[in-house]
Amino acid sequence: MRLRSVVGAFLSCAVLACGNVVCAQGYPGKPIRILTALPGASGDFIARLLAQGIAGPLGQPVIVDNRGGFISIETVAKSPPDGYSLLVYASTLWIVPLVETVTWDAIRDFAPVTLAAKTPSIVVVHPSLPVHTIRELIAFAKARPGELNFGSSPPGSSQHLAGELFIAMAGVKFVNITYKSSGSAQIGLLSGEVHVMFPAGGSTAPHVKSGRVRALAIASAQPSALFPGLPTVSGSGLPGYEFVTITGVFAPSATPAAIISRLHQEIVRAVNQPQAKERMFNEGLEVVGGSSDELAVSIKSEVAKFSKLIKDAGIRAN
Repeated sequence: MRLRSVVGAFLSCAVLACGNVVCAQGYPGKPIRILTALPGASGDFIARLLAQGIAGPLGQPVIVDNRGGFISIETVAKSPPDGYSLLVYASTLWIVPLVETVTWDAIRDFAPVTLAAKTPSIVVVHPSLPVHTIRELIAFAKARPGELNFGSSPPGSSQHLAGELFIAMAGVKFVNITYKSSGSAQIGLLSGEVHVMFPAGGSTAPHVKSGRVRALAIASAQPSALFPGLPTVSGSGLPGYEFVTITGVFAPSATPAAIISRLHQEIVRAVNQPQAKERMFNEGLEVVGGSSDELAVSIKSEVAKFSKLIKDAGIRAN
């Protein structure tokens, strides 16, 4: 009986392994869909870049399918685990469930394929604010508790969490002004309605270059080529502060490992092409092309980090 069980288990594993190999050898046999947010977002840009880069090597058309709200997330979570429906999304995927009730679980419902890119936030102020460094901003805010505000898109967004993390670590009091979108928040900053913002670097770069807003520091662990000469927040007055938004590629949970491996291989090759890297850089994105395990670890780390921040700050969706 014991020998029969061992043989049975061995055969089952062998069948699964062969199934994965066969599945990978025949994959893909039809067009692939990449679902992501609406046009204009960084996820959409990355999805289109990937679609162009992997279609040829995979021998099938790769179609970008833009869905508003959380429809793209919900659709991929419920799709067959066959590698034909992929998701390109940033931290909204695993942060939103921390601030409101949703139908998906980022860890349970998705298989990480690769950490495609990252974009550091930057700390910017309206030029009318008499501060030029992080130390000066903290000192100015502490001398005027509750008089300064920071603008952000809705609760739980990267802009919002970056601001709340700064408040918690610096021990200052900012009033949050919530806008419907990051674009609206930036308009508020440009008009002088907003004093401080913590946006993704790429989206604000043109306004920094024009002098309409003042950049104080970048929120990456190390200085970035995206903003040459700009110091880090951690190294200029707030040790340990870091806020970098990552964008990953996901398949439905239970997608065969062989398919995940094939997709990872082609996506990493695509994003590391010189032209692709240059296009990403011009959009304020740094290519990563990390492993699926690296993406999974990053998500778990962010969930642990921001769960505490969200709880302590009492953040909930409106």
